[in-house]
Amino acid sequence: MLAAIDRLTLAEIGLSTKGETMEVNGIAHFFLTASNFERSRAFYRQLLPFLGLKPVMDTETTYYCVGGRTAVGIRAPSPEHEGAAFEQNRVGLHHLCFRARERADVDELHAFLGTLDGAKIIRAPREDQWAPGYYSLLFEDPDGIRLELNHVPGKGLLG
Repeated sequence: MLAAIDRLTLAEIGLSTKGETMEVNGIAHFFLTASNFERSRAFYRQLLPFLGLKPVMDTETTYYCVGGRTAVGIRAPSPEHEGAAFEQNRVGLHHLCFRARERADVDELHAFLGTLDGAKIIRAPREDQWAPGYYSLLFEDPDGIRLELNHVPGKGLLG
């Protein structure tokens, strides 16, 4: 029996036990490491609750909020990386995109960002070609990490 299992590929094992591929249920959480934790925490203390995420941890090195079927954490850097600059096109994170429930939420965030110290609007709300009805806003946090809020009606590309 073991020899027969050794000859099966992982894909064949998956197909023989389940019949389908797995489908994840969203993103549980993500963490960003800030170059200046105090500055970024002040920014995210305003932004994340505005987006409906509730703070559940706020310490000297971590700010963590939960809501919208995900969680977002901001961490202090290790001492040797404090003050380092984020580079969007370096290997790793390019940008993060939150999904809005309504198109009007994108416009509401745009107005809010105008009052938020440290926010830099890269692109005001507009429709784009990524999916039918794709409407989004692109901005940066104090470290220059790009964030997006989009609304895609219906099932988007899967519709």
